[in-house]
Amino acid sequence: MAAEEHEYPEQAQLPDLRVRLRTELNHIDEQLRALLDAMDRMQGLLDAVVAISREVELPAVLQRIVTTAMDLVGARYGALGVLNESGERLEEFITAGLDPQEREDLAGTDLPSGKGVLGHLITHPEPLRIGDIRAHPSSAGFPPGHPCMRTLLGVAISVRGEIYGDLYLSERRDGQPFDVHDENVVMALASAAGIAIENVRLFERVRVGAEQFQRLLLPTLPDLAPFSAAAVYRPAAEPSRLGGDWYDAIPLPGGVVAVVIGDVVGHDLHAAAAMASTRNMLRALLFDRGSPPGAVLTRLDRTLQAVTPNPVTTTALARIEPEGAGWRLRWSTAGHVPPLLVTPDHRVEILAAEPGLPLGVAPEEPRPDHARLLPPEATLLFFTDGLIEHPAHDIDTSLSELAELASERAHLPLEDFVHALAEQHPSDGHDDMALLALRTPPA
Repeated sequence: MAAEEHEYPEQAQLPDLRVRLRTELNHIDEQLRALLDAMDRMQGLLDAVVAISREVELPAVLQRIVTTAMDLVGARYGALGVLNESGERLEEFITAGLDPQEREDLAGTDLPSGKGVLGHLITHPEPLRIGDIRAHPSSAGFPPGHPCMRTLLGVAISVRGEIYGDLYLSERRDGQPFDVHDENVVMALASAAGIAIENVRLFERVRVGAEQFQRLLLPTLPDLAPFSAAAVYRPAAEPSRLGGDWYDAIPLPGGVVAVVIGDVVGHDLHAAAAMASTRNMLRALLFDRGSPPGAVLTRLDRTLQAVTPNPVTTTALARIEPEGAGWRLRWSTAGHVPPLLVTPDHRVEILAAEPGLPLGVAPEEPRPDHARLLPPEATLLFFTDGLIEHPAHDIDTSLSELAELASERAHLPLEDFVHALAEQHPSDGHDDMALLALRTPPA
């Protein structure tokens, strides 16, 4: 009996230990779930920062900031208000999450000017969490047709220490108000967004500077009467890349016109400098009236090799010479894409011929010359491979597409003709492109 009385207290404690153990396990489970949730948020944040950083155009960056913030906190609606220079009002408002009907209901509504709750974040750029927008002291109501919104999370975005704009999120999809975890992750995103915006701004300055520098290296076409001529240069889609594409047209004695187009391998200052030196050297060699284009290119290649270690360059050189009552085209290429000839009845011929080797490969090798008569009102089109290169198509397919485009646009004035081809080219736009067209006079 005494033994049974001694064991009873320990048996009475067992249920209590089980409860405490179960409670502790539940607590550990909650902690693990919270840790996993935090890890998921962190991974989502890292993915969002990477996605934002990949954009190189400002509108795409701003839109990506809004949508990634919505994804991170499960918000149905998002917006980014960009401040004007004074920082007092909104000059741009990027939205996401509105369905077609909601957008239609808001059609004609003025851009938010930064009043009410939106204005509160402008004047007080601290993170803002609101459980009931209408009950907030700064609330000014919604315009007609605006979707019903109850909750709000707002965070300012700074660039170089100045407020660039404000990020607004509304209505968590689970119906809960935004919490401190949502606020923290959106603040971290806003910090990365400020850096991404600044990077895009720098990219744009570099891109504009590179394009201006490139254009300064290209000539203004001279008067080539009786011919008409037009040229266009387009930089690569990727910002900050200098190109090595160039064109030139030079009136020579005896009514001769020389036309050249070329492409230096590379996209940097070295390629741009090589392009300038090659173009200038070729201009000097062209005034040797007795040399056909192939001989001029060979001499150019040997001179370049002796003077400077230029990169590999492709080029096409042509002379249009008077012959009887018409004109004769003489041309030679150094590894360059063939020119196109568009006849007065808009038929297109690809002047495919033995291309020769690019400059900088084998200077001692001669380059073949080719010739043909040109009819009145014919159009010659010289271009670089940036106009036709596409990873999904071979060169012959792209050339055929370009020939079809040239035929369809051949009725246009020459200036419009080259710009139409530069806009609707068959390439993927990854490379810069140059076009030069020359049209023979009427009979």
